[in-house]
Amino acid sequence: MNNNYLVAVLSDRIQAESAYTLLEKQGLPLSKITILGRGYKSIDEFGLIDPNETAQKQAKLMATWLVPFGFVGGAGFSILTNLHTFAWAGEIGDHIISGLLGSIGGAMGSVFIGGGGGIGFGTADSVPYRNRIDAGKYLIVVQGSQLLLQQATTILRKCDPEKIQVYTDMYQ
Repeated sequence: MNNNYLVAVLSDRIQAESAYTLLEKQGLPLSKITILGRGYKSIDEFGLIDPNETAQKQAKLMATWLVPFGFVGGAGFSILTNLHTFAWAGEIGDHIISGLLGSIGGAMGSVFIGGGGGIGFGTADSVPYRNRIDAGKYLIVVQGSQLLLQQATTILRKCDPEKIQVYTDMYQ
């Protein structure tokens, strides 16, 4: 699945339909172009910018590094300080438990810093796009390769959109 998008904000339905027609005349595949707004698809129907999916990918990516580093950090701290925090587990057990606690800290970091905010609160752009559609504006969304998005950007700039934003999935 390709998660590369171009989103152009247009002031009204006539401008959105003109932009769609211009993209069609320039040979862009219509299956890759969608109009969002009143009378067309909604953001929810289209599934634009799923913050949960992106946040989960980022959290998993960070966990692959933070969990092992947390273990090494926790065990290393235990060895260097010689505190014997878990003396009941013996010397080696003390270091292993400290490492496991460090791993838990790394896992928490990957969730809270790596993606937890996106899971809970959405992306910075999804809410403003919804607000623009609620205000009667329209979005043209082009989905495809980076080359296709560059072509669409060049074409859509002629339509004088309020905003053009490109989103690429860096976790592909």
